[in-house]
Amino acid sequence: MKKDISKIKTGSKLYVLIDASNVWNAIKSARKFIDYKKLKDYFENNLEAKSIRFFYYDAFPEEGTREYDVSKKHNFYTYLKKGLGFTVRKKKLKLVHITNDDGEKEVKEKGNMDVEMTIDLVEKIDEYDAVFLFSGDVDFLALANYLKRHNKKIYIFSTKGNISNELKTGGSGYFELKDMKCIWGKELVRREKQNHPQ
Repeated sequence: MKKDISKIKTGSKLYVLIDASNVWNAIKSARKFIDYKKLKDYFENNLEAKSIRFFYYDAFPEEGTREYDVSKKHNFYTYLKKGLGFTVRKKKLKLVHITNDDGEKEVKEKGNMDVEMTIDLVEKIDEYDAVFLFSGDVDFLALANYLKRHNKKIYIFSTKGNISNELKTGGSGYFELKDMKCIWGKELVRREKQNHPQ
């Protein structure tokens, strides 16, 4: 049975946090982009709240490391901030030099935003009553338990195959993104080498 967020008793101050790298896996699976204007409208039209704040967390590649124009990603951040009123937390992808099992040198990109998301929620814990977290990362289980101990609700939004069982059952409720038909936008057109969303 599909869940309806309008049935949730959340309190008057709400935070919506979007883990872009994790949500990208859902986008690839659905083969559609999330339309963040539709997502914002969905929450504002279906929840009775005094305030809803939206946060978007992402790591971006350096110019010249992709076959596409990286500046489009920064244009998207500007749209989220100025067009939709989101708070955008971003940082440059870090290049990490490692040695693989065969003894060969490799360079991996890392851009995890878990720490930034956790700090925001811990430091601002008196500024919200409930959190809507768009991520399936099991690393957030400890955060979910912390928030619940402080009488906060945390609802998880993710997709099958991209959500850990621990986080799925560890929050105050779980919502399947693919069932939320009204938040999806244009079709995903894959590049020959697609690494990250625009």
